[in-house]
Amino acid sequence: MATTLIRPAVALIRPNVISICLKETKYEFLKSLRLPMYSVSTIVFPVMFYVLFGLIMGRQMIGRVGTTTYLIAAYGTFGVMGASLFGTAASLASERGFGWLQMKKATPMPPFAYFLAKIVMSMIFSAADVLLLMILGVAFGGVHLSAMVAIKLLLTLVAGSLPFCAMGLAIGYFAGPTSAPAFINVFYLPMSFCSGLWIPIMFLPKFVQKVALFLPSYHLSQLALRLVGADNGVPPKTHWEALIGFAMICLGVAWAGYQRDQKANG
Repeated sequence: MATTLIRPAVALIRPNVISICLKETKYEFLKSLRLPMYSVSTIVFPVMFYVLFGLIMGRQMIGRVGTTTYLIAAYGTFGVMGASLFGTAASLASERGFGWLQMKKATPMPPFAYFLAKIVMSMIFSAADVLLLMILGVAFGGVHLSAMVAIKLLLTLVAGSLPFCAMGLAIGYFAGPTSAPAFINVFYLPMSFCSGLWIPIMFLPKFVQKVALFLPSYHLSQLALRLVGADNGVPPKTHWEALIGFAMICLGVAWAGYQRDQKANG
């Protein structure tokens, strides 16, 4: 009898939770879309760099592929990093600092819906970045990607945004509302350079190439470059393991920050 009563209750609860998550994601996306500081910059910078260094200046070969093809993977990784880090860290730090997160906790909304919305929103903008780069490359850069390779590249980079979302949550719990953008750039820009996203990794100094092995951006870019035939030959499993390990560390740091906030706010 108890089981028969519980099942309808669960059936009623699940749609509500799903509905809440969908609404939270919808409004998180609309909020970010209406913030030019985020929506414009996260899309414009990768596209601008691609147009300048790929379509205008870069018509030579990098290893086995053309520059315009190589830079879709490189700047795709760069765009995914920016959309994920700024989409999670900056907004979380701001909402923590101004008390909005405390107000959210007073509502019936499950806590995971708040974080899930930020992650999904970041993945949407990441996908937009990658799609725009591929469209530009195919339309104006002479890039030839089969439909299967294009889909795999898109899915790889969007999935690869998750470790950077985790990193953003970790930063967001320890950075202040005004210092968060600068704090993000302390990691974002050096990681981009050292991972070979601006200058191909083979042209960087040897010590920088060794540092790159410890950076998630390097591993994601290598997974993307592998799909266009320009990686370093390391098995994909190694790169995925590095990304998963990095994500777990960042989630641990974010959890510690969450627990600290819980204690501080009673």
